[in-house]
Amino acid sequence: MTTTEQPPTDSMRRFDELLRADEKIEPRDWMPDEYRKTMIRQIAQHAHSEVIGQQPEGNWITRAPSLRRKAILMAKVQDEAGHGLYLYAAAETLGISRDELNQLLHTGRQKYSSIFNYPTLSWADIGAIGWLVDGAAITNQVMLTRTSYGPYARAMVRICKEESFHQRQGFEIMVTLTRGTDEQKAMAQDALDRWWWPSLAMFGPPDADSTHTEQSMAWKIKLETNDELRQKFVDMTVPQADHLGLRIPDPDLVWNEERGHYDFGEIDWDDFWQVVKGNGPCNRERIASKVRAWNDGAWVREAAAAHAERQRRRAAGNGGSNGRSSGRDRDTEVRR
Repeated sequence: MTTTEQPPTDSMRRFDELLRADEKIEPRDWMPDEYRKTMIRQIAQHAHSEVIGQQPEGNWITRAPSLRRKAILMAKVQDEAGHGLYLYAAAETLGISRDELNQLLHTGRQKYSSIFNYPTLSWADIGAIGWLVDGAAITNQVMLTRTSYGPYARAMVRICKEESFHQRQGFEIMVTLTRGTDEQKAMAQDALDRWWWPSLAMFGPPDADSTHTEQSMAWKIKLETNDELRQKFVDMTVPQADHLGLRIPDPDLVWNEERGHYDFGEIDWDDFWQVVKGNGPCNRERIASKVRAWNDGAWVREAAAAHAERQRRRAAGNGGSNGRSSGRDRDTEVRR
C-alpha cells in the first residue's frame, strides 16, 4: 500500500492515545478514513433528522388549540432548524459541504431517523412526540456530549438542553389531555399506542444485529449500546406513563426484580426495516417536501453567496479593512 492508503504508525498511535485519554479528536487531527466516514454518516443522519423532524410538527402549527400552544410549537420547530444548522456545521469540519450532504439525502444515499416517517393524526401526537420521541432522543444524545469527535460533542451540549425542554413541553401536553375529558384522555392513549414502538426502535437494531455499534464503541463515538439505551428509556418512561394514567401498549411489560429493570416485548423489526427502506407511511411525502423546500430556497442561497462574495471583494479592494467602507463609499453604493 502507498502511504496515503496506510498512514504512518505515529499518526495512528497518536489517534489511539487521544481516545484512551478521553480527549477529543479535532478537525485538524489525523484520523482513520473509516472514522471520518462514520462521523460524517452519523452527524449527517442526525442533522437530516432534525430538519425532516420539523415536518410532522409543523403540520400542526396552524391547528394548535391555543395561541400559547402555537407560539410554543413554533419555537420548538425553530429550535430543530437550529439543531440541523449546528450539526451540518459540525459535519463540514470533516471535509464535506452542506450542499453535498443535502444531495446525498435527496437521492436516498443518506438516511434520517425512521421515526419521522409516521403521520401526526391528532394534537395528542404533538405531545407524544415531545414526550416519547424527544425523550428517546435525549437518552441517546446525552452520551454524545462526551463523544470522541470534538465539534459534534460541543454541538450536542446546547442541543440536549433544548431537547430537554421539548420533552417537558410534550409531557405537559399529555398531562393536560389526561386531566381533561374522556375524549381527550382517549386521544392521549391513542397517541401513546401509535408512538411507543417506533420510539423504542429509534435506538437502532439489537446489538447483535447492529453493523456499527462495536466499532463506534471502540472509537468512543458511542459510549452505550443500542440495547443499553433502549432499556434506560423504558425504565425512565414507564413510571411517567403510570403518572399520566396511561397504559403502555405492551402485554409483556413487567418489572423484573432480579434485573432491576423492566422486561418488555419484542419490537416489530420487519416494520422498522420497511420504513428504513423507504416504505413507511410518509417516506415519500417527507423527502418530496424537503426537496421542494430546498429548490424553492435556491434563490436565497444564491443571493447570500453573491453578497458574501461582494463583501469579500470590497474588503480586498479596501486593503483588508474587514469590509468597512468609508461614508463616501457607502453613499456611492447607495446611488448605484
